[in-house]
Amino acid sequence: MRHTLAVLVENKPGVLARVSGLFSRRGYNIESLAVGMTENPEISRMTIVVEGDDRVLAQVTSQLSKLIDVISVSDLPPSESVDRGLALIKVATDTDTRAEVMQIAGIFRAKIIDIGAETLVIEVTGDKSKIRAIEDMLGRFGIKEVVRTGRVALHRGTKTVGGEYR
Repeated sequence: MRHTLAVLVENKPGVLARVSGLFSRRGYNIESLAVGMTENPEISRMTIVVEGDDRVLAQVTSQLSKLIDVISVSDLPPSESVDRGLALIKVATDTDTRAEVMQIAGIFRAKIIDIGAETLVIEVTGDKSKIRAIEDMLGRFGIKEVVRTGRVALHRGTKTVGGEYR
């Protein structure tokens, strides 16, 4: 089972290394990791996706909470949160295929962000299945490169990580 954790940490050098080191020492794989500053420049938010049962979740949450720079750890169940990822996909095109690739991008509400003589770069946001689906559709044209962000997620409604709605 996949678990999405929202971890608020102090925005200091070395915090990411300590958090990822904790996972490494315990033998847990980080499936996805996204880190960025919050609305407060002194606090960063890590969205970490980890595979494991409830025991693994409890252990990871407990160990993260013990780290000095960690402010709060929250599990984001799918039913109580929204999440997205972003991918940039460079696709081979020529004069015969460019319109069809652009049409596929439109169907997925993706954006063409760069046009080259022989390629298009497409930006797509969504859940993992949407990104996989557009990759599958574009695969026959020749995908040259793909880069993805980690998953980012928020609680639905007024609930926030680290406290009540502000």
